[in-house]
Amino acid sequence: MDTHERLGRRTFVVGAGSALLAGGGVTGAEAAVVDGPLPDFHPALKERLTFPLAWGTSPTRDFRAWRRTARATVEEHLLVERQDRVPFAPEYTGRTQGHGYTRELVTVSLTRYERVRGALLTPHGEGPFPAVLLLHDHGSKFDIGKEKLVRPWYDDTRLASAQAWADKYFSGRFVGDELARRGYAVLCLDALGWGDRGPLAYEQQQALASNFYNLGSSLAGLMAREDQRAAAFLAGLDRVDARRVAAVGFSMGAYRAWQTAALSDHIAAAASVCWMTGLKEMMVPGNNTLRGQSAFHMLHPGLARHLDIPDVASIAAPRPMLFMNGGLDTLFPAEGVRVAYDKLRAVWRSRRAEGRIRMKTWPELGHVFTHAMQDEVVSWLDEVL
Repeated sequence: MDTHERLGRRTFVVGAGSALLAGGGVTGAEAAVVDGPLPDFHPALKERLTFPLAWGTSPTRDFRAWRRTARATVEEHLLVERQDRVPFAPEYTGRTQGHGYTRELVTVSLTRYERVRGALLTPHGEGPFPAVLLLHDHGSKFDIGKEKLVRPWYDDTRLASAQAWADKYFSGRFVGDELARRGYAVLCLDALGWGDRGPLAYEQQQALASNFYNLGSSLAGLMAREDQRAAAFLAGLDRVDARRVAAVGFSMGAYRAWQTAALSDHIAAAASVCWMTGLKEMMVPGNNTLRGQSAFHMLHPGLARHLDIPDVASIAAPRPMLFMNGGLDTLFPAEGVRVAYDKLRAVWRSRRAEGRIRMKTWPELGHVFTHAMQDEVVSWLDEVL
């Protein structure tokens, strides 16, 4: 998620968010104003959200039946039809050797609309290997996508940009390369707008989302479908142990990780770093959710009438899940994280699987995925896969 909203050379901010972006404080009166054009009845609409399909609230008491109903509800709100019958038709290029693993580029059809290029890393040795579907962040940085997580051996132009991103958020590491060195096959693809599928200009995001809506479709739904299909492709590779495929991501990639686990039975476990909250608690003055732009990559129209954010993630229960957040992360208020963690914990507890979900706050960290966090994720993957 990003911290600015620009259109051309002009900056548009409304209500309490304008004071926050200007670096000033927010008065009590300003705090009652919500960013956007609907300050008067926004609180009333928010109050009406009761999430009636949530596990424990839904009249369905059989968990497997609830999972089927909840997943079908999410699927319906993606607004993008399933793509199961589209052949992947993979093409492999750019094969070279890394330190303890083989690197190659793979181009696949995740949907019938477009071919997508990704990085595929395979450990040296005898497979099949456990695998990670690695999902990149947003960050308002579109010149690189998969390169944020996998060192671009195929493009020196992107290397400097990718290394700077790794230095800023990942303690200088390329997370995908580190996973491959530790014995995991890794697949990382560009989401629409990033890397080979971009670069998307910041101010174009809302127009892109609007065009999807005008076509009866959804930008967030396309991303969800592509991630769902990427999980199926990875699990189907001969080099991969289909029973041991995890989804891992940071920031928007974390959202994509738990969402893919909810929508795909190919995902055996998921680790999400810096993206989990309750919806109501996230929708507060100054939060990016209320400003559009990057929010549209994670916005499924109408879904909140049925399920809260952690309710969607709970569809993955009782599979192993790891959630991490930084205590200083301003994108996700502490109360929202607490509410979400409490909801998630209750669902896994109801399945007598509380030991399969781990939630951790790093009080001294912000919106980052440091080497210590990465090491903990890998240790957790070693344990659960």
